[in-house]
Amino acid sequence: MTETRTTISNYERESNVESQEAETRGAETRERTACPECGGTVVTDEEHGETVCRDCGLVVEEDAIDHGPEWRSFDDGQRTNKSRVGAPTTNMMHDKGLSTNIGWQDKDAYGKALSSRRRQQMQRLRTWHERFRTRDSKERNLKQALGEIDRMASALGLPENVRETASVIYRRALADDLLPGRSIEGVATASLYAAARQAGTPRSLDEVTSVSRIDRMELTRTYRYVVRELGLEVAPADPAQYVGRFASALDLSDEGEWRARELLKGAQEDGVTSGKSPVGLAAAAVYAAALLTNESVTQSEVSEVAGVSEVTIRNRYKELLEAAEGRTA
Repeated sequence: MTETRTTISNYERESNVESQEAETRGAETRERTACPECGGTVVTDEEHGETVCRDCGLVVEEDAIDHGPEWRSFDDGQRTNKSRVGAPTTNMMHDKGLSTNIGWQDKDAYGKALSSRRRQQMQRLRTWHERFRTRDSKERNLKQALGEIDRMASALGLPENVRETASVIYRRALADDLLPGRSIEGVATASLYAAARQAGTPRSLDEVTSVSRIDRMELTRTYRYVVRELGLEVAPADPAQYVGRFASALDLSDEGEWRARELLKGAQEDGVTSGKSPVGLAAAAVYAAALLTNESVTQSEVSEVAGVSEVTIRNRYKELLEAAEGRTA
């Protein structure tokens, strides 16, 4: 019984403390909303950052902090695009874009040229800044590889999502210690080739080799090793994924591009494409479609755009046309 009374008294004490705190908060709120001079209503002037009494004009508070944005937005698009936090993090930079950069222009904030002494000082700061950004060998390795991926992706016209995926693949290879015995350029090129195929924007081995610093044999060997060790899921290249790029380079009409895709689709259903190069099939389909739509496209032009021989185009386009005639017969 004594324990019950003690519990009740503790509960009453806690309730009294809570009620007193509530009254205190209520009094503070009333003080903020009431003028200390005349007891009138106070309002906030956001433009001037002041809290003033509506009745007597007394300034209760001044220099208030504006927690709103520092820009003016006139529609939802401007309000969505602008942000305080700067650029998002990205895997395409070795430090994920979190570090600062010192500009290369030797000018001050007003656009005036710096003196020779200041230029030497800024150059020294840039040198030390670059040294501190790459603290160990892994960061230096990553910086070189990501720069190589960005260079090759730009030369091949690959979109940003492919560069991001390639950077993630290379980071995984570096974390799993797959680089010993292999060159940085080799693993970077293999990562970009795998990322392009995963994203559905593949490039041929010859195209990738033409912008890389390694040969085709090293690329294929490193690519197979990276895919196997990392367990990447890379589907076989679809010849139709090359058609749009080839047709655009040859100024083929929409009807011609559609015909090329239909030829490839029918050939795949008949099993004609099995075991054949997807690039050669795409080039042959584009040439065959140009013949069917009476467009002036030569085999040499298709060969130059696709990077395959004219002999391959002649052999494959005949097979595609024969398969199409067999379906219509």
